Amino acid sequence: MMTEENKEERPGTEQAAEETNQPEEQKAEDELQEITEVEVIEPDDEEDLDKPEEFEMKLAEALREKEEYLDGWQRTQADFANYKKRVERDRQQMQQNATANVVRRYLEILDDLERALANQPQDGEGAVWADGIDLVYRKWLNTLEVDDVKPMEVDDQIFDPTLHEGISQEESDEHESGEIIEVVQTGYYIGDRVLRPARVRIAQ
Repeated sequence: MMTEENKEERPGTEQAAEETNQPEEQKAEDELQEITEVEVIEPDDEEDLDKPEEFEMKLAEALREKEEYLDGWQRTQADFANYKKRVERDRQQMQQNATANVVRRYLEILDDLERALANQPQDGEGAVWADGIDLVYRKWLNTLEVDDVKPMEVDDQIFDPTLHEGISQEESDEHESGEIIEVVQTGYYIGDRVLRPARVRIAQ
């Protein structure tokens, strides 16, 4: 049961609590005031308007950098395109070299077939046999053509040391000086390169 003394002390206790809470409430109000007070920065429009030359300089600099970046990108694209072409050219060259190394081994067999056909019989069983040899020879040429290997056509041409190998020079009333008289061994191209030069006799 509350005594009179306790009743007298209660108001003082409540007042002390209120005084204790007052600083915290004031602190909260002060913090709220700081948060709500936002500094407004006005743009210096007059300064920007007073310096059009500076704006034009910055614009010109930006345009110059854009041109530099575009030029660099275009150069990179061109370099990459050239790289792809070079890689493809090297690949084709390697493939052509590999084919050439294999084909060279069989050219002497073609030479033998050509010599056999040059003296083929025209009648009897020999003629039938020669027709079979000619068929094999033509099939072989067709197979080589698939790999871009073709025989040279040098009849009645002028001797060219980059294409022909001269084995003799002879007098000829039917040919001009330096003209090829006869092909002793057929030459071959692989692509646009000389696989084997033609061996020829030349008119003096």
